[in-house]
Amino acid sequence: MRDRISGRTIFAFIGPAVIALAAIGIVPLLYAAWTSLHFFNLTKLKNARFIGLENYREVLTDEVFWQAMGRTFFLLGTSLPLQIGLGMIIALVLHQPGLNILKTLARLSLVLPMATTYAVVGLLGQVMFNQKFGVVNQLMGGADINWIGDGTNAFIMIVFWDVWQWTPFVALVLLAGLTMVPGEVEEAARLETKSRWTVLRYVQLPFLLPGLVAVLILRTADTLKLFDMVFTLTRGGPGASTEFISLMIQRVGFRGFDQGLASAQAIILLIITIVLAQIYIRVFYKEV
Repeated sequence: MRDRISGRTIFAFIGPAVIALAAIGIVPLLYAAWTSLHFFNLTKLKNARFIGLENYREVLTDEVFWQAMGRTFFLLGTSLPLQIGLGMIIALVLHQPGLNILKTLARLSLVLPMATTYAVVGLLGQVMFNQKFGVVNQLMGGADINWIGDGTNAFIMIVFWDVWQWTPFVALVLLAGLTMVPGEVEEAARLETKSRWTVLRYVQLPFLLPGLVAVLILRTADTLKLFDMVFTLTRGGPGASTEFISLMIQRVGFRGFDQGLASAQAIILLIITIVLAQIYIRVFYKEV
């Protein structure tokens, strides 16, 4: 009787969460996998049929798909190192003893960018980087830089906003890792050497690696599926200069109405994300 009551109690607590997870996560994933194996165009639903791996073959041989994937990985390779580097500097500064009130205010201010939605960041960027009356050009001495209409400038603008919004997240995660370092060990290391790099490499870094791996996985996944901010800021333009893979999937699925092909692209993106996460874990957890 107790076991049956215990089982019902457990289900009462975790059952709703499991059902919600299945409803919003697993079921759509299975549906996308099913759709990717079919010719499924919203304008030709009567012709929907099973075509096996044909959508995957078309995606893997599509030059436009790999160009969008290349732009996405270039964004990842540009913004993620900046976020980790700046986040590490901020975390180390906030980890120093003293200035308690200022550090508390700094921690509170770090939450604000993360609390801002991607779409709002994109709309804010449209105003701040406007060529005629944007504050960015005004701060640069009244420069006449076309941020949104030039491909290179638009990419720089997206990198800037992504770094601004998510560097605080990296800093807070790394700061949490630094608080796990035993105080007496860190103090003894500082007495032994004046090199901050030596203390960071041999004392602090082992405690930072779990958080660093989490940052790499989460920020890689977020960057690969970045959509809202770019869509509201540039719509993937000018031309296709900022059409990252998530925008391409949206264009194929909801403007080209080819749900089967878009689902295949999304499944391939999911596989790439999982592979990268496994690489991060295998490479960095060897150090741990």
